[in-house]
Amino acid sequence: MEFGQFNVNALMEITQRPDLVFVRGQGSWLEDHAGKRYLDFIQGWAVNCLGHCPPEIVQAVQKQSQLLLNPSPAFYNLPSIELATRLTGASCFDRVFFANSGAEANEGAIKLARKWGQVHKQGAFKIVTFDHSFHGRTLATMSASGKPGWSTIFAPQVDGFPKADLNDLSSVEALIDDQTVAIMLEPVQGEGGVIPATTEFMQALRKLADERKLLLIVDEVQTGMGRTGTMFAYEQAGVRPDIMTLGKGIGGGAPLAAMLAREEICVFKHGDQGGTYNGNPLMTAIGAAVFDALAAPGFLEGVRERGEHLSRGLLALAAKWGMPGERGNGLLRALIMDRDDGPAIVDRARALAPHGLLLNAPRGNLLRFMPALNVTTGEIDAMLEQLDGIITGMRK
Repeated sequence: MEFGQFNVNALMEITQRPDLVFVRGQGSWLEDHAGKRYLDFIQGWAVNCLGHCPPEIVQAVQKQSQLLLNPSPAFYNLPSIELATRLTGASCFDRVFFANSGAEANEGAIKLARKWGQVHKQGAFKIVTFDHSFHGRTLATMSASGKPGWSTIFAPQVDGFPKADLNDLSSVEALIDDQTVAIMLEPVQGEGGVIPATTEFMQALRKLADERKLLLIVDEVQTGMGRTGTMFAYEQAGVRPDIMTLGKGIGGGAPLAAMLAREEICVFKHGDQGGTYNGNPLMTAIGAAVFDALAAPGFLEGVRERGEHLSRGLLALAAKWGMPGERGNGLLRALIMDRDDGPAIVDRARALAPHGLLLNAPRGNLLRFMPALNVTTGEIDAMLEQLDGIITGMRK
């Protein structure tokens, strides 16, 4: 395919992309090859937690790139130690394994849980996961995911991931047997449609895991690093997980992820886990800069305030058009619509002139909003006004 001066045929075809090439970004805005600007409420699928090209990341890259890029994970490096210390200090975990993507972090969590099962539960290996969950695109994490249709794409699946129903404790209990080692869930199912696990359900899972000697794993690839208004979403449920995974926001746009665990869960032997780029100083220096921005006084309070502002705006829009409503936590939210207009709205929003709007529709009747955590209330209001205009045009 060719458009303008671009020939994109050298890129493998894995998804349908619109005929535009982004060339620069700043904050909540992107600019394409033709000079058109777009208000971005996707932000790389909740990746750019500080927006596009934030000064904190630019400065961290400039400084660290002149010092050390990658001595290999066979040696200690200072930025990885500094970021690990920040993460353990802000959470209930004791150890960190750095990776390059959320899928890789979840793969590590699965491996750690299975190794723990070998050591402590006579080889138990099954991990109860949930329908409509999303844990990544490796073979194991696709098997762990409950995304419809994924069970046959690269069959056979990796065995050992029975699926329960979110917020239904009895469905979890029914799947536990002597081979079960863990329960793994997203505190908010992002790809599944921004569906939060209730506080009561999270607490019940912790109690059940304790009673049955199981690990509780929280996949916070999308919810972690301030996205839901606290540094980690599990904090809001008042539970203490055994393993947590992070990705997306931890690097603020750079490829960085992490798997954290409590000391007594860390049973890897030397050689069990690794990775050429894992914990390299360039990425972890970026991660430390991102963490410090999120941990600054008042930042997370601002996320909660802007999340409430977005929620009120979406509720008003839903009331105006007779839609069911909205749901989510912090700045991970969804508008639940009364018809399957989502894909059409996404297309019309991108085509708006003079400025486009970038939205996401994980389901036909759902729009998902994942703006930068430092998005302004003015930008939220501008998005809501544009969205209302699109809906008006479609329903005349």
